[in-house]
Amino acid sequence: MRNYFGGAALVALMAATASTAYAADPAPEADGTALEQVVITATKRETNLQSTPIAVSVMSATAMADRHAESLISLMDGAIPSLRVATFEARQSALTVGIRGIVPFDANQTARDQGVGVYVDGVYLGRQQGLNVALLDLERVEVLRGPQGTLFGRNTEGGAVSIVSKGPSGVAGGRIVAGVGNYGAYTAELHQDFQEFNGLSIKVDGLLQHQDPTIKNPMAGQAGWNQYDRKGGRISGLYKPNDKFSALVSVDYSKDENTPFFSQLINYNPYGKRVRTLAEVTATASAPAGTINPLASLVKVHTDRQTVSDIGTVQQPSVDETGGAMMTLKYNVSPNLQLRSITAARAVATNQWDNSGVEARNVFAPNANFGRYSLSDLYQNQYSQEFQAVGDFGDAFQYVAGLYYFKEHAKESAATPFTNQWNADGTAYTIRSSAGTSKAAAGTAGWERGTRFLTRASEADAESYAIYGQGTYTPATMEKLHLTVGGRYTKDKRDGTLYIVNGKATNFTFTYDKGRFDPLVNLAYDAAEGVNLYAKFSTGYRAGGANDRSQTFQAFDAEKVKAYEIGAKMDFLDNRVRLNLAAYAMNRDGTQIDFDNVDTTPGSPTQGAHTEETRNAPGTSKIRGFEADLTAQVTSQIQVGVSYAYTDVKVPAAPFPFTGNADVPQGTPFPVNVVYTPPNAASAYIDFKQPVGSMTFKAHLDANYADAQYSFQTEFADVSPTGKLVQNVAVKGDSSFIVNGNLTLADITMGDAGSASLSLWARNLLDESHIYRISAANRGTIGDYANFNPPRTYGIELRVKY
Repeated sequence: MRNYFGGAALVALMAATASTAYAADPAPEADGTALEQVVITATKRETNLQSTPIAVSVMSATAMADRHAESLISLMDGAIPSLRVATFEARQSALTVGIRGIVPFDANQTARDQGVGVYVDGVYLGRQQGLNVALLDLERVEVLRGPQGTLFGRNTEGGAVSIVSKGPSGVAGGRIVAGVGNYGAYTAELHQDFQEFNGLSIKVDGLLQHQDPTIKNPMAGQAGWNQYDRKGGRISGLYKPNDKFSALVSVDYSKDENTPFFSQLINYNPYGKRVRTLAEVTATASAPAGTINPLASLVKVHTDRQTVSDIGTVQQPSVDETGGAMMTLKYNVSPNLQLRSITAARAVATNQWDNSGVEARNVFAPNANFGRYSLSDLYQNQYSQEFQAVGDFGDAFQYVAGLYYFKEHAKESAATPFTNQWNADGTAYTIRSSAGTSKAAAGTAGWERGTRFLTRASEADAESYAIYGQGTYTPATMEKLHLTVGGRYTKDKRDGTLYIVNGKATNFTFTYDKGRFDPLVNLAYDAAEGVNLYAKFSTGYRAGGANDRSQTFQAFDAEKVKAYEIGAKMDFLDNRVRLNLAAYAMNRDGTQIDFDNVDTTPGSPTQGAHTEETRNAPGTSKIRGFEADLTAQVTSQIQVGVSYAYTDVKVPAAPFPFTGNADVPQGTPFPVNVVYTPPNAASAYIDFKQPVGSMTFKAHLDANYADAQYSFQTEFADVSPTGKLVQNVAVKGDSSFIVNGNLTLADITMGDAGSASLSLWARNLLDESHIYRISAANRGTIGDYANFNPPRTYGIELRVKY
């Protein structure tokens, strides 16, 4: 954390908040203040959060609006301490999502999966690309913490994020949202419900979100960094001719044009090597051991967040398009049995343009190319079908059973041309031709399609079948005891072809075909009124695959988790205070470890090429943690909340996979960092409301803290003063402390036209600055580069309900 407050400030805030909560009068006030009951669907049926014996965090639509959280990337501030959201590399076009220390380093590929499943209205999203599209009329976000292998299946070893949308109500009316903010931001939303007719209800949602860059590009006509323009729409229809049958059909499309966060140089020559003279560099671009090339005079070291790049360059927005159609059928066979069918087809198209490291990732050499433009075109389509039977035999036994099928195809090609070229002494630069001069090597090719030197291209298919069931038994003679047992068998098939490596046609293939069973046992006990205890054993896994950044497309196996958890869910003082606790231990075998390397040598035929190998680490990763969530309705006007997560992860050393290096022989064990997992993370909020005549004044303030965390597993371009490769240990960023605020005047009467609310909001209210991602891949040749969190944003928003 770079500015303002440290962890001590949050601890003090949490202590004050907690003491306020517990100091409340134990007798309820005459106005009957109590916390609202929260309904979730984490067990495939609607249940009360407090009576559901699993660890779940819920972010309601109101809570998201209070934070002005427009998409999943907004949750990278740490609103839910156990949930970690970050950009993949610096790109908003793909998100890394992790829970409880299970965070994929690189799932941004054709044949690799996430460790946390993301679902929209019960439909699994197969790729990281496109996860940051706008949320269309959100109802709530459920974060299921811990393995969800029984009910949710593959790729939920860390947990699942379930996004639930508002469906058609059948009542004529709607909402309009319009707002403006700094950095040229503006938003507009329309949510229109039509009156039900002959059992048919229709709803239309439309949305627009825009923000100009927060870091400017000096080159005229080119985009800056950290800008976005999101558009989305959905039409949904609910047909319910009677009480037995319903059919919900929806079609949606979203387009997100965005640029990456800026990668800036935060130090130069950290090893203190001898800086070569211009004459030496002119004679030979490669620096001998113990020396380093000079820094170009136009490039500066910046230890605080930049507002404008030192170098102008080519940068255009990445374009993410996502869309699909789904149909959910429900039929009540009897009061005790409902049959469901969920059918969905979705597609993602991502055209990535990333020139975020124009001044931070390239070694200076006379007349050398620089400005590595990371380009990727990925196209994915998927189809899924799920059948569910949800029922009960009275209070004694409740069950859910299902069949699941998933199929996807993904194809990607990538190139890394250079957009800029230095003059002889680094005092000026020119922009190269977009068509390049030759396709013979990466450094000479252009960025227009048809002129690119493709560094890689691959395609992969995945198919998955599953059968599952879960039941909860409550003995008639022991009504306070609830035993839940479940299991899921999954068969995964995957194959693919890496057909281009460094511009050369290849035919590297892989196949993966394995089955797996994931059990669950959960024993819950109602210890007292409002006090529910549970102990749970569960498993989950992240499917096997292959790394398309490798040289051979070598397959790797699944990583598998066994989790042991105990927890308590407690409501006190007539439901005015809620305290949920969870402690867990997870053992993960076959941890998928990525070994990352980028060629930064000026003039190299593969300059800018990114090589990555994935191996299953021997031994067992140990993950231990504790979580606490406290909510209190202090008075009818004041509600406070505090959440905390402690996470300790120990990953065994993995064998070094690269050949031809005398410093680190192939197979040498290398220690591994766990990414985007702070040991301590916490959040706190306070909500206040006060009637003002016929209107209501509302105030919201939240604070979110996280310890420093790693952003890379392993890097091997870290050349020491002696010229030897060493383990990269400098990939830990800063601690963070983000405060968001919102002031709202609600219930503004508009006569028969409805009501309105007017809000003044701010994200990162204190304009705190911290490094969330840092790389030392170029430490031995230039210095470390880093990405900072977004600066303070603020605006005003009008919401009209009619």
